[in-house]
Amino acid sequence: MVFFSGCNLRCPWCHNRELVTGEAAGLVGVEDALSHIRKRRSVLGGVVLGGGEPCLYEELGSLISEIKKLKLLVKLDTNGTFPAMLENLFSRAETRPDFLSLDLKIAPARYGESGDKLIQSAALIRESGIEHEYRTLALPGGFITEVDIEALAPLADNAPWYFRPFRAGNCLDPAWDDLEENALEAETRVKALAEKARELGKNACLQNSPKRG
Repeated sequence: MVFFSGCNLRCPWCHNRELVTGEAAGLVGVEDALSHIRKRRSVLGGVVLGGGEPCLYEELGSLISEIKKLKLLVKLDTNGTFPAMLENLFSRAETRPDFLSLDLKIAPARYGESGDKLIQSAALIRESGIEHEYRTLALPGGFITEVDIEALAPLADNAPWYFRPFRAGNCLDPAWDDLEENALEAETRVKALAEKARELGKNACLQNSPKRG
């Protein structure tokens, strides 16, 4: 897995604080990452590009192309706020990811100016023909509710939509480290959001591991 540093969003609950702020230790350049992948390609089945937000990087298409030359599959994780980059990647076989994971965090209207971009990206992904999934974090304290799921549902098709519980620790905003619910409360919240998605005809799935990003 290749983690890109930097993100255009500042979700206070994000667990990858050092990546978002660019302060992570051991950061390397794209060429160094490619060199490592080339050395290990015989034992790799594919490469996941996550973050942070990979679509911030203009060289993302070139990186995907180089990985594909090694006959490796590519999965791209994105927050969906860079539709122009996605459209460019999807336009050429050598830069098309083999799998996509789109974060559906809260209702698009709550993203501010990025909400329209999320809607555009979701449409591109639905129409791309590329296998994909959606991911939503069941945030505590009622920060995400069934109203958000109703607003997000039109963005999703019948691809798996994974719901995960929130886990405190290393959050971008340290105040969120004190908001972790007990196991029963977290499970109840995740199930309620997933059930709402199912009521809306979506392929909602429970995923118990914490979301790292």
